[in-house]
Amino acid sequence: MSSCNLTIVVPVYNEQENISVFIEAIKVELASIYQHLDILFVNDGSTDNTVNMISAEIVVNDNISLIDLARNFGKEAAMTAGLKHARGDAVVIMDVDLQDPPAIILEFFRLWRTGEYDTVYGVRVDRSADTVMKRCTAGGFYKLFNMLSHRTKLPENTGDFRLINRKVIDALNQMPERNRFMKGMFAWTAFRAIGVPFERPERNLGCTKFNYWSLWNFALDGILSFTSWPLRVWSYIGFGISFFAFLYASHILIDTLFLGIKVPGYASIMSVILFLGGVQLISLGVIGEYIGRIFTEIKQRPIYLIDKVTGQYQRQDTPNE
Repeated sequence: MSSCNLTIVVPVYNEQENISVFIEAIKVELASIYQHLDILFVNDGSTDNTVNMISAEIVVNDNISLIDLARNFGKEAAMTAGLKHARGDAVVIMDVDLQDPPAIILEFFRLWRTGEYDTVYGVRVDRSADTVMKRCTAGGFYKLFNMLSHRTKLPENTGDFRLINRKVIDALNQMPERNRFMKGMFAWTAFRAIGVPFERPERNLGCTKFNYWSLWNFALDGILSFTSWPLRVWSYIGFGISFFAFLYASHILIDTLFLGIKVPGYASIMSVILFLGGVQLISLGVIGEYIGRIFTEIKQRPIYLIDKVTGQYQRQDTPNE
């Protein structure tokens, strides 16, 4: 087994408090396979001392490397950069805050070494460390996504914490889309996968960089990237409204023929106008979301830009940089 058999890809953004603690946890909890792995940090435009902390660790640890992105491109882009550069036969993607327990990687590694699985992902069986609102919205998102997406199904209570082999990595590296929803992309590959349950602990240090607005946009990206249902549903809504409009017009016609002409009420007219106007604006908004994503894709801008690479990894000039 080579010394670089497993690469741990760790996207970081303003995580200076967690760098040293994370590396020490990896050394202690993965001691049995430590000689077979390397750690690849991807700095996503941190503005604190994260880069200096990682650089100091690189000096004393020859199996640690850093990809420093030119600015903040988002976690999905940071993971993409890590997967593009990772050299291991398999890659583990995890967060630096230790809410993804390093010890679980041993089970990931064992299952992968059996040769029966291409992906081994973590399943959160206890999310008590999360707020009630986050647990409810996360559960609702998985159910909604799987209901709308017919071909790609997300295992519930899974995140980015997983091990993927070289076959899956190569497949992901072929996907050029700019609006990236990595959980969906992992599921889309549809290679042999198995889940490993684990209890998700509280964040070690620092605070999360996600808020509910960013999570809402993230969920929106995920749904719109893997289903055209929000576009298709407006055809059914249109047919439904037309059907009821036909019934109402028939009622007015019959009423007029048999009871004479009556002056329509102002309130009912305004209600219908406002209702239809709202429906039209909502449908235009959905169409606009898809057009905005098309606009982003056709510009073909790089998913990320790299400022520098330090450690054992050297810069690789690729179209995505």
